[in-house]
Amino acid sequence: MKLLCEELLTWRGEVARRTFLGWVLVLFAVKYNLDRLVLKAAFGRDWSLRSYFEQPLPWGEGLTPARNAEEFAALLIISLPFLWMGAVLCLKRLRSARLPLWLAVLLIVPLLKWFLFVALAIVPARREVRTDGVESKPMRWLPQSTLGSAVLAAGTSMVLAVVAIAGIVSGFERYGWALFVGVPFAMGFLCALILGSCRRRRLVESLMTALLAIGLTGVALLALAFEGAICLVMAAPIAAAMAVVGAVAGHAVQTARWEYRTPPPPPHLYCVPLLAISLMVGSEQFNSKAPPEFAVSTTVDVDAPPELVWRHVIAFPRLPEPKEAIFRFGIAYPTDATIHGQGVGAVRYCNFSTGPFVEPITVWDAPRLLKFSVTENPAPMQEMSPYGEIQPPHLHGFMVSNEGQFRLVPLPGGRTRLEGTTWYLHSLWPAPYWRLWSDGIIHTIHRRVLNHVKSLSEAES
Repeated sequence: MKLLCEELLTWRGEVARRTFLGWVLVLFAVKYNLDRLVLKAAFGRDWSLRSYFEQPLPWGEGLTPARNAEEFAALLIISLPFLWMGAVLCLKRLRSARLPLWLAVLLIVPLLKWFLFVALAIVPARREVRTDGVESKPMRWLPQSTLGSAVLAAGTSMVLAVVAIAGIVSGFERYGWALFVGVPFAMGFLCALILGSCRRRRLVESLMTALLAIGLTGVALLALAFEGAICLVMAAPIAAAMAVVGAVAGHAVQTARWEYRTPPPPPHLYCVPLLAISLMVGSEQFNSKAPPEFAVSTTVDVDAPPELVWRHVIAFPRLPEPKEAIFRFGIAYPTDATIHGQGVGAVRYCNFSTGPFVEPITVWDAPRLLKFSVTENPAPMQEMSPYGEIQPPHLHGFMVSNEGQFRLVPLPGGRTRLEGTTWYLHSLWPAPYWRLWSDGIIHTIHRRVLNHVKSLSEAES
């Protein structure tokens, strides 16, 4: 293997697998040492391999593991030439393997890039030109019909997905990018590969097969008591979206084969999803970054003075049965609140349908501010399952309230603006997606409590 610098400068031409892997190792070693030396010399802190995994996606909380704008600028400047050379190598390797060049886009997606890297590392150069449309012998045993191929593709993807999910959740207790992004992407990719192995298929057929696999996987997880219906419904949008993206990528690979009449993809291309997911799970183990904390605030105006509202804030009698749909489907909801003692050090118990929140008072500024920490959290929901009560790991310790407060602001005319705020930690990734659900649920819980306090206060007033 001979590495030539010209291979990193021009977009034209091709590179073999060995050359590609050689340059990847060389460039990574150079970049790692540059990052390490610059950060040590300019900012006086150490840099390790673990640092590359502390931020899974660029649009998450914080763009990089950099601690300030100066570090971010330094890392960005160092990265630009390596991004250029990486893109050049990927395009040449895609061209050599007769794969769609647009797959190089995956290079800038820090987790999905594992799929691209694994594929480029194992797919050999394909220069043979086919002169007929006859299926190759290794694929003749596969179903020829669209329905048969779709059932095989969806069924195979479902089995592999259930095994992967069971390993990630039970073995590593991770609800992260590998689970919610990597697995569905791999399912869509594998579905399209299998579906198009014998005949050229339409894109809509690849997409529908990927969505069928997602649906079958959900049914299997419910039947095996791995998950409940509520979380499956919540995960369905992101799983379906990533399966569609994976199906488009897999369909492009198979379409390129039929368009350019190249030999069929080598059998080990079908192992790309498994290898990539393994790398993604492994990379998540290096992510030591603490889960992000979010704050949710909800307000309501009460036709009663703050002194009266305060009495119903610190404790309130049992609420009526909930009418909100999310509570009827198992999301935990508040039932009543009691308090033991008064002032700082008192303990408030906000009782939910799944158990009590234990809330030691940290600020008692009557009738303006009641603030408390949270030392015990009940389960956030009761999962719906044909087997009755189940306890998947995500019910414990993955969404935790840290503290909360009630702020009372006097308004003209003897009225009060009552604001409730909850600060909570989120260990489900991608956090921006799951926050859409958690923030909405917490707002609904807030409104249930605040409206109850409003009704009690206005009735007494």
